[in-house]
Amino acid sequence: MEIHEEHRDHQSQHLPRVLVIKPPAPLTLFGDKFISRRFQLLKAYESSLSLEQFLISHAHSIEAILCSGDSPVTLDILRLLPKLRLVVTASAGVNHIHMPECRRRGIAVANAGSIFSDDAADAAVGLLIDVWRKISSADRFLRQGLWTKIGDYPLGSKLGGKRVGIVGLGNIGLQVAKRVESFGCNVLYNSRSKKPVPYAFYSNVCQLAANSDALIICCALTDQTRRMINRGVMLALGKEGIIVNVGRGAVIAENEMVRCLVHGEIAGAGLDVFENEPYVPKELLELNNVVLQPHRAVFTSESFVDLCELAVGNLEALFSNQPLLSPVTAE
Repeated sequence: MEIHEEHRDHQSQHLPRVLVIKPPAPLTLFGDKFISRRFQLLKAYESSLSLEQFLISHAHSIEAILCSGDSPVTLDILRLLPKLRLVVTASAGVNHIHMPECRRRGIAVANAGSIFSDDAADAAVGLLIDVWRKISSADRFLRQGLWTKIGDYPLGSKLGGKRVGIVGLGNIGLQVAKRVESFGCNVLYNSRSKKPVPYAFYSNVCQLAANSDALIICCALTDQTRRMINRGVMLALGKEGIIVNVGRGAVIAENEMVRCLVHGEIAGAGLDVFENEPYVPKELLELNNVVLQPHRAVFTSESFVDLCELAVGNLEALFSNQPLLSPVTAE
């Protein structure tokens, strides 16, 4: 047994080294079986050393990082890794990675690509239906015994004919558009540029809101989109409008959204993401016209299996000098 372990340790020393600062969700769910035979994982989170000391001790052997949204790859980290060639993230967004430094040094970045698009779109439409048809709040009403005490629950609103404004018509946004079209909704959108699609394009998100019954946030978090959905946008959406967010929490000015919801300046919200996760404003927890979930829109067991395969594929591509499977290109 000891000989076998010693042989395995000897073999792992010759494998390409991949830094893991904090385990991404697939690694937590499935363990490292999907990756350990191909690469040697340098697990900073298991070390008694500080992160800085750990990185310094392995600085000249780390060529790749495997990370996720809750393990930022900062400028300080990048500066300690002179041999780094690739950052693979288990998320679609890359706002947790210091992209300017990666571009400056020619460090490639690969993300989850379109793997999560269907799941995120399903969740977005689910939240939209839940808020408009009052499903979660009606469930609470029934469980609290209020049907027998008060009588019928207030009416919800139909989807057909509604104008749905999508903020960010990328992979996820396009899948949302297809789904809400099947319910008879009219699709409008805002994006960095006009797309070759049969939907009305609005370059100004405030104008999009003014012409929509609901806004679904699907865009990435960037300097340009941070707190883009502010009080002005919400007032343009109006008292009958709702907001669904499956993008990033900080795309919405959260405090302003809370005030608009509390004062009835918008009709409701379906939120998968928040500005300061895992902390959620107390007011949102108390509102009956808000549906919440803990950043789980893209997480299904099926997609995690696909994500593991994609992450391994990107790492194998790097070490065999092949093109990456899901490279993040400069905007």
